[in-house]
Amino acid sequence: MNYKKELYVLAQETTRKEWLLLVINLKFTAPFLCQYLRPNKSGRTLATPILASGKVDVLALIGNSKSANALQGYHPKKNRLRLVLGLEAKNPGIVLPDCDIDLAVRECVNGALAFNGQRCTALKILFVHEDIVEEFNQKFIEQVENLKYGNPWETGVNITPLPEPHKPAYIQELIKDAQEKGAKVINKNGGERQESFVYPAILYPVNSTMKIYEEEQFGPVVPILSFKDIQEPLDYVSESNYGQQVSLFSKNPSSLAPLIDSLVNQVCRVNINTKCQRGPDVLPFVGRKDSAVSTLSVYDALRTFSIRTLVAFRSNAINDKILSDLLENESSNFLRKK
Repeated sequence: MNYKKELYVLAQETTRKEWLLLVINLKFTAPFLCQYLRPNKSGRTLATPILASGKVDVLALIGNSKSANALQGYHPKKNRLRLVLGLEAKNPGIVLPDCDIDLAVRECVNGALAFNGQRCTALKILFVHEDIVEEFNQKFIEQVENLKYGNPWETGVNITPLPEPHKPAYIQELIKDAQEKGAKVINKNGGERQESFVYPAILYPVNSTMKIYEEEQFGPVVPILSFKDIQEPLDYVSESNYGQQVSLFSKNPSSLAPLIDSLVNQVCRVNINTKCQRGPDVLPFVGRKDSAVSTLSVYDALRTFSIRTLVAFRSNAINDKILSDLLENESSNFLRKK
């Protein structure tokens, strides 16, 4: 396969219309969403008057904090607006020297690059112990090179063109900034662009002066740092503006125990020897700091969209009789035995 020729054709064929058809083919066919996706309409064009009407009681959003802040601003009575927000994150993977390195590499590749890394739950920065970082990097490169690229509706495809028009340029900007400050793209073709397609770039060694260190890239760039003292990645999580999830890789319970106890106060999900991810829906989807407001889950959704209401009686002969009659006759839909 001619790498550049195939990518050029791929990028040319992936038009906005085809991305729209892809979403509709995935059965997201509610009338509102179809209208939302029409090329001559934007989310802000539709959502602004809806929020500005003041008739929205709960804003549930998975997206970006800028969008969430803007939408809240349109509501005329913000004190009435309840929020359930799943926002951006910078989930780290922390790879300890006593890990199963093949497992760690497999999970980190999948966690960082599934859906082009365009998941809020993606692994967006990797801390690897200095004793194993060279081996880890080599195995990571090998697995990335085996990923299949193509259109999202093709079988077995891992890497696809990016749907946002400005994302490829932003990804290349992050790569350039990191290179100017000492990082190298350590994989072949890393960061190369053909129209809307950007080949995954593995950056190493990354440091705190680089944009990629703090910014959520939301795309196919994998920053890797080595560490000697475990306090280094712990400080990163503590000082980060985000607090959604973290992945820990180790075979040693005594190594994991203190990390778990520390990290549960910084993030809302600690994944052991597996990538960061959402689900199943019975588990709460939540975050700290700038990563979330409230909790997304089946149980919590019912609670969030409900308001606790009660009818109160002072116990006396008249009220006791009223309550007894209401319950026995079931004349009230609200006050019932069951």
